[in-house]
Amino acid sequence: MSNIPPDLQYAKSHEWLKRESDGSVTIGITDYAQNSLGDITFVQVPKVGAKLKAGETFGVVESVKAASDLYAPISGTVVAVNTVLESAPETVNRSPYGDGWMLKLKPEDGTATGLLDAAAYGKLTG
Repeated sequence: MSNIPPDLQYAKSHEWLKRESDGSVTIGITDYAQNSLGDITFVQVPKVGAKLKAGETFGVVESVKAASDLYAPISGTVVAVNTVLESAPETVNRSPYGDGWMLKLKPEDGTATGLLDAAAYGKLTG
């Protein structure tokens, strides 16, 4: 059974979103996604300053099993990326909701549509 923290929001494409106290949002992939992919060998994320639209591809995760696109769960501007993943992509496997975060966005607006709470995401992946 996958770990699904109750304080996050989830996209059907298996990204998670955490709202931070400064108004930014942190984004990564779920435990279910990293487990399905297997050992992650490469993570590509956009550069700081990139503008993302909800639902559009923002990067790629490659593993020993497959390559998978990453989708922005919300529109906004990239304000930080996790540079640790360049040299240690396996961090996503070890800590998908902690040290394995991928990027931080300044949301374009406060609304996000189509995101799931933990219970709904659990049903999707159950």
